Amino acid sequence: METFLQQLINGLALGSIYALIALGYTMVYGVLRLINFAHGDVYMLGTFAGYYTALRLGFSETNPSWLQAAVVLLVAMLLCAVVGLAIERLAYRPIRQASRLTALITAIGVSLFLENLGQIVFGANPKFFPQLLPPGQFPVYGAARITTPDLAILGASLLLTVGLHQLVHRTAFGRAMRAVAHDLDTARLMGIDTNRIIALTFALGSALAAAAGILVALRYPKFDPLIGITTGLKAFIAAVLGGIGNVTGAVLGGVIIGLAETMATGYLPAALNPYKDAVAFAILVTVLLVRPTGLLGTTAPEKV
Repeated sequence: METFLQQLINGLALGSIYALIALGYTMVYGVLRLINFAHGDVYMLGTFAGYYTALRLGFSETNPSWLQAAVVLLVAMLLCAVVGLAIERLAYRPIRQASRLTALITAIGVSLFLENLGQIVFGANPKFFPQLLPPGQFPVYGAARITTPDLAILGASLLLTVGLHQLVHRTAFGRAMRAVAHDLDTARLMGIDTNRIIALTFALGSALAAAAGILVALRYPKFDPLIGITTGLKAFIAAVLGGIGNVTGAVLGGVIIGLAETMATGYLPAALNPYKDAVAFAILVTVLLVRPTGLLGTTAPEKV
């Protein structure tokens, strides 16, 4: 029971990270029917933005506090929101009327550009994120413990997810975003500034990816310019699992992938631990075979 609870805590924390990144994938797909493969690299930029912000502001491990972590988190989210706006304006808006294949190739190109730019600007060697949170472990049951970074991940992820839900369903921007997702051309005819809504959707998704980058770094401080590749793929799998384009499905998919990966690490033989990343891809193949629309996805009729 103790082992199960510990793996459950670890899985929920990891799944929360995947969920935050998956939300960006699913929101962009919802409004543009585009898979933004550069989204994982925005997650990487968020980690570096937080790292250099902490250095610039003089934050250090000698005097950790929740305030320091919150400031770094907010600054990284703001900077990556600007990056998201730039990516949408410079890369995706000019080819919006092009074929889906063109958009897909552009997304892959942007991803490769950010990965290589990151290695040129930041260097290819790994860096270590400062421990901005005060250390602490809190007993749950027996030997099972929840750490301060775990609390930060679960609390921030819950707060951001609830905030996004309220934004989408309770505000004028959310109504406009849902209208654009339903029918972009009709939304434009109804007077909605679709370019603005799409740009803000990119910014919002990028900010959530940056938050995920900071939260991961608080728990796993080692990072480099290529961290977004595997994590981004797993978050994309989470979005597909939940039903791409469905916000609730993205959260559900992220939690399932996180729990499955952690439970596999805890219960599979040690010799198979190097293959734990294959769990997410096995789930993806299974879902595509059994339910291609995802757990909460729906099949939409298409005019031909």
